[in-house]
Amino acid sequence: MNNDINKQQDDLAKKLEKKLYSRNYTKFGLDLNPVVSIVAGVFILAFSLYALLNLEHANTVFENVKNWIITQGDWVFILSSNFFIVVCLYLALSRLGNVRIGGVGSEAEFSNFAWYSMLISAGMGIGLMFWAVGEPLYHAEFTPIFESSNPNYSAMATTFFHWGFHPWGIYTLISLALAFFAYNKKLPLSLRSVFYPLLKDKVFGIAGDLIDTLAVLACLFGLATSLGLGVQQINSGMNYLFGIRFSVIVQVILIVIITSMATLSVVSGLDKGVKFLSTLNIRLAAIFMTIIFILGPTAYIIRLFSNSLGLYLNNFILASFRISVKDQAWQGSWSVFYLAWWISWSPFVGMFIARISKGRTIREFILAVLLIPSLLSFIWLSVFGGTAIYINESSNGALFDVVQDNLPVALFEMISYLNMPFLAGVLRVLLSILGTLLVISFFVTSSDSGSLVVDNITSGGRLDSPVTQRIFWACMEGFVAAVLLLIGGERGLSTLQTAVISTGLPFSIILTVMTISLIEGIHTSHKKQKRIRDIHHHEKMMNLLKRK
Repeated sequence: MNNDINKQQDDLAKKLEKKLYSRNYTKFGLDLNPVVSIVAGVFILAFSLYALLNLEHANTVFENVKNWIITQGDWVFILSSNFFIVVCLYLALSRLGNVRIGGVGSEAEFSNFAWYSMLISAGMGIGLMFWAVGEPLYHAEFTPIFESSNPNYSAMATTFFHWGFHPWGIYTLISLALAFFAYNKKLPLSLRSVFYPLLKDKVFGIAGDLIDTLAVLACLFGLATSLGLGVQQINSGMNYLFGIRFSVIVQVILIVIITSMATLSVVSGLDKGVKFLSTLNIRLAAIFMTIIFILGPTAYIIRLFSNSLGLYLNNFILASFRISVKDQAWQGSWSVFYLAWWISWSPFVGMFIARISKGRTIREFILAVLLIPSLLSFIWLSVFGGTAIYINESSNGALFDVVQDNLPVALFEMISYLNMPFLAGVLRVLLSILGTLLVISFFVTSSDSGSLVVDNITSGGRLDSPVTQRIFWACMEGFVAAVLLLIGGERGLSTLQTAVISTGLPFSIILTVMTISLIEGIHTSHKKQKRIRDIHHHEKMMNLLKRK
């Protein structure tokens, strides 16, 4: 009976897969969904041409769009992200948590260390390098949430709030949905597959094309934001080390160079290129963090971590549901921006995590993806942010003044203030070089992972698409990041924020509907498994009675 049901499911999956792939364009060495690829590609090119030809007007339009979304749509980001965390906890703690991704007997493809490394590198890499020093300093000056008698604890708790359970709750849910429908329901690894319980065969038509197109656009703009931040920090490191001018032109040149490196990794594939770089990133990051922890105010960092984590957990629910009118500008620039960023990143990170997570139970998957990267992020932020806060207080606010003028240089300025026991000048240069190399490595990892994911979506979920398509999307990511930096000029960060908030709003609604579809799909699967067990139990009892 069990074999019959599995055979029926496999036959249905092959039929649906054939239905989707039959629409792919397969000439000239390509294998892609023409609607998704052409619409997404044309939109990106049209957006880029408009922006490049009308820089000032484009910047004004984007600012107006961002302001409208912050004032009118902030509640969408806040409530939807909380909803995702609640659903994650429900799935992990209920009987549904026993379901294994890939089915009974499915084994994990990667070791835990490699798995965690790829999770963190894809999910947070560049962002943690960029914001770990500067953000706590900003919040130490002012934060309306996590009130405490010590403003430094409030600052770090606020930073935890932006980098903790909310982003990883978003990533956990979308990656679980993609993995479940790909490995348990045997559907193509594409976002449209997640909506099959609600839309049925319509996911293979225009409705599915629309979902995948929005996913590609959200992914490209989310990645472009991260790559834009990363290249600004690389430029700052080169300016600090070698005196190379900090300018948009230099940053665009860096995007071209590093995107070329990412393209080589993409061509190597998931196991060779991405896995190697991800594990290398984590090892280098661990060494870097350990050195800063030892050279920095170690005891202060430990106290700050403990007190800030307690403050964060104690006020988590109140802060999570806070929709402010009084501090709307602050919330829009920080909390809403971050939530929009994570939501825009979620198709990329979610699909990447789904690809590497076969063989884990739903409970194991949710608890690992939700908790482990969050905890490691808290530790990283405490080491770098705590060191920055301590140095800033010791220098009468000198470090904060630098951060206000030039945020990307914050990490390197912090290093320059560290007390070195010997060879101070040499150690500062070596640490700055290591920091720059880490940003480059995280940049490459994010770009190559994103290219693989966008290529998966545009090819209808194929995991073996032609290399030329991967190269195209790797170049497209770098192109979008360069355009956004050119639009913003010296105000590049604001433009990057606008782009990610604009794409994050519609996609947050799609993710909410996706959650309903996921719950429906898992419940249906659970009922089938229960029915199979009941039939087996009944047959076993009948055989025992016959023997008697």
